[in-house]
Amino acid sequence: MALDTREKVFETEIEYSLITFGNYEKGNPSDFDALLGMDTKTVLRFIQDTQPKSWESLCKRHGDRVHQNFIKRLADELKNRGTLDVLRHGVKDLGVEVALCYFKPANHMNKTTIERYKGNIFSVMRQVHHSVSKPRDSVDTVLLLNGLPIVTLELKNPLTGQTFSNAICQYEEDRSNKDTLFAFKRGALVHFAVDTEEAYMTTKLAGKGTVFLPFNKGNNGGAGNPVNPSGFRTAYLWEEVLVKDSLLDIIERYLHLKKEEDIKTGKLKESLIFPRYHQLEVVRLLVSYAKENGAGHNYLIQHSAGSGKSNSIAWLAHHLSTLHDSESQVVFNSIVVITDRRVLDRQLQDTIYQFEHVDGVVVRIDEKSSVSKSKQLTDALNNNAKIIITTLQTFPFVLDKVEHSSDKKFAVIVDEAHSSQTGKASEKLKEALAEIEKKGDDVIEEKLHQFAETEARIENQTDDSEDEVAREMASHGIQKNLSFFAFTATPKQKTLEIFGVRGVDGLPHAFHVYNMRQAIEERFILDVLENYTTYQTYFQVGKKIVDDPVYGKSKANKALGKFLSLHPHNLSQKTEIIIEHFRSVTQHEIGGKAKAMLVTGSRLHAVRYYFEFLKYIKKMKYRDLGVLVAFSGTVKDSGTDYTESGLNKFAESELPERFEGEEYQILLVAEKYQTGFDQPLLHTMYVDKKLSGVKAVQTLSRLNRMCYGKSDTFVLDFANTKEDIFEAFQPYYERTDVDDITDPNLIYDLKNTLDGYRIYADSEVKAFAKVFFKESVRQTELDFGKLSPHLDPAIDRYCAMESEIEQKEFKVTLRKFIRLYSFICHIIKLNDSNLHKFSAFAKFLLRKLPADGKGKTPNLDSDVALQYYRLQKIFEGKIYLENETGVLPGGRHGAGLPPEEEKVTLSELIAKLNERLGTTFTEMDKVIEQFVEDMAQNPEMQLRAKNPMDMFQVAYENNIMDVVIARLQQNQDFCTKYIEDNDFRLEVDKIVLPLVHERIATQQV
Repeated sequence: MALDTREKVFETEIEYSLITFGNYEKGNPSDFDALLGMDTKTVLRFIQDTQPKSWESLCKRHGDRVHQNFIKRLADELKNRGTLDVLRHGVKDLGVEVALCYFKPANHMNKTTIERYKGNIFSVMRQVHHSVSKPRDSVDTVLLLNGLPIVTLELKNPLTGQTFSNAICQYEEDRSNKDTLFAFKRGALVHFAVDTEEAYMTTKLAGKGTVFLPFNKGNNGGAGNPVNPSGFRTAYLWEEVLVKDSLLDIIERYLHLKKEEDIKTGKLKESLIFPRYHQLEVVRLLVSYAKENGAGHNYLIQHSAGSGKSNSIAWLAHHLSTLHDSESQVVFNSIVVITDRRVLDRQLQDTIYQFEHVDGVVVRIDEKSSVSKSKQLTDALNNNAKIIITTLQTFPFVLDKVEHSSDKKFAVIVDEAHSSQTGKASEKLKEALAEIEKKGDDVIEEKLHQFAETEARIENQTDDSEDEVAREMASHGIQKNLSFFAFTATPKQKTLEIFGVRGVDGLPHAFHVYNMRQAIEERFILDVLENYTTYQTYFQVGKKIVDDPVYGKSKANKALGKFLSLHPHNLSQKTEIIIEHFRSVTQHEIGGKAKAMLVTGSRLHAVRYYFEFLKYIKKMKYRDLGVLVAFSGTVKDSGTDYTESGLNKFAESELPERFEGEEYQILLVAEKYQTGFDQPLLHTMYVDKKLSGVKAVQTLSRLNRMCYGKSDTFVLDFANTKEDIFEAFQPYYERTDVDDITDPNLIYDLKNTLDGYRIYADSEVKAFAKVFFKESVRQTELDFGKLSPHLDPAIDRYCAMESEIEQKEFKVTLRKFIRLYSFICHIIKLNDSNLHKFSAFAKFLLRKLPADGKGKTPNLDSDVALQYYRLQKIFEGKIYLENETGVLPGGRHGAGLPPEEEKVTLSELIAKLNERLGTTFTEMDKVIEQFVEDMAQNPEMQLRAKNPMDMFQVAYENNIMDVVIARLQQNQDFCTKYIEDNDFRLEVDKIVLPLVHERIATQQV
């Protein structure tokens, strides 16, 4: 009896809250008809009170049997169409339209609709008998809307020894979907298993096959719910979600019936989608902020894979498309969704049609249509299309011909926002949607500027270059008519600065977070670091030629690395490991349907691996292993051209579907299918490529998708250490922040540095700008010949510089200026026309500056020989991440010069390489710490530490390469990338330089 009493107390708490604060009335469980699955008295009361004329018409048509006949008609419609559709669209009975629910109007201008909305009857019933065959069985709580059941709840109290898990078992074992209340679509819309700590929900009962999803807030970055100082942890369910306004909003604008083909049977499979808590929360928060603040704001949403971003975006797009402010004015005229996911297009179309029963609300810019993309987008905006779907690749192509006016406002939802939003594509997007504040002739001039074909004809009417500069500058920074809603699982530092919301600390933060840790703990995705194995490769190389040629060290190291990684013995050894592992382990996972992916270092590696795989499979006479390869373009190898479609023997577009079938098990990739590829059967990944940062997270996350029978994943990594992977994943495990922001004044520091070289004159920049901003038309190719006379004097001065070092410094600084200016303009409006003119001049000057004259990477295939080779397993187990906020370095920019190329002989290079790579592997601390400590022990560095930072930097640049080369033994891939990749090297230097200075200063105190 104690158990029943305590559960009843829990029931009473919920009932009291809903009646007192949620606008519910207390229902009588004896009024619930188990066979019909409804409270017929309340159904009829609602219709009579809210639709007296319709009820009068029904009475005339049915006479004395109006009650019985209408209820029968309603029961038939519920059976045929489902509860959701009937609530949304009502029923027709003998020509009389009857509403079963009234939703909240978008504005308050129509008093009749407001009164009807208030007429909805919400009731809560306890211990409802739901079964005709088992009349004594009862469910704890049922919530009804106008007499129709919409929610059931099974409640448990952990203090009695029972939890939500027992409630789930009760639904699976004691609640039959043959009972009307629990029938899919026909009965209640959602079923909750709830205790005082956690809540789970499902929309479809199927016995032991029922899938319950967590409906929790999250707790300190993980699963579960936070402590509620005023009650139960799960009180948000009945205090926030199940109250009248909230539940009606969910029924009207969130719940949707998803239809998809079952891969196994080929039959149509239906599922009813109810929002998870974080989806409901983020959409409501975003809509609330947009309603209060209007257009002109950016929002970054950091939602992990497995968060259901497609649904979140669909719901957000629909809500924003009908959003009105407090004065009943439309907040956004059009919603533009930028995505590469085709499934999102179809999902938006289907979902919003269910909401509104109107076609044409969603318009997709079709790249394959005979109608130009430009005209499609122009027509969509001119016709006030509410939701427009396009890709980032397509968008810049059509933006310049978009007609717009000063009174139009836009919301742009970016699916997976990354660095592409910080470049020219985003600038073009902003240019097309930027506000035109002026009226009359200026609006006409803007259109003329966009349509190049008419510009020549009306040349005398166009604005001068100063106006053109001002107009282009208006496209940068935050626009009053444009809001960005950017969704990403892995925000970069630049993404945070552009889209993040500034906190009290002055730093940008994500507006809303559903992180990787919570998604893993809630079992929406798998932990790809759970089973991780790393291998280290050891080489010894000998010289085959008599001569001892001299090479630049970095170029020679790159060449030697290529020689070793592509060596047939290296490829054959790894191929054997991969195939045998797949056959002994992976092949038996997911009911024998598991797939694997090999990530290779280059397109040539992919091709060589492909033939090595075929060779080994043939040798071992394996007949159950199919291999596909994926890479772009054409690869030339030993005089033969190879393409993806040529090797696979079918079109590239067919690969995802072919790989999903039973014929192929392993996919070899080179810069393809490493992001955005959603294949749940992918279980194992073999990595033979250096991965770092966001790229590592995105690549390995191809494995994390859940599917029936998949309980884990496996990674075998030939190229990265566990420390590398830890450093890549840690910033994105929970919330991602930055430790600093970019100082806009840095752009002036770089400009002053460039001015000091005296390569160009202000008069030349102004003359260039006068031509560029008057005649440059966005959709046509600019006549470079008209600009060259204003660039050539600077080119001549650059070529006349006596110091090659100064030439390199100038070019590096110029490149940094261009990148930083483009980035800063996304954050603020500088309103500096002279600087804007110079930025255009700088871009063209950089394009025209002569190449550095660096030689090609030497080919050492005929000069060296592999003498010793060993593959050794270094680590096996789980890579544990820390439960803490990840911090990305940010706001660090400045001029700098790459280290001078050191010259070495081939024999010296080989000797040093063997010395470094031939020793036993020893695990070290993080690579950066190694660099810092080594540099801090350098006598020259210690001496220079007392000088200003610019002098200290000179010493740093003279010594860092020696440290990197010395550390190549323990950190081959990291150091190789540092040597080969200029951008990567500069980023590392930004971090290491101040740390070394600080370390030495601390030691000298």
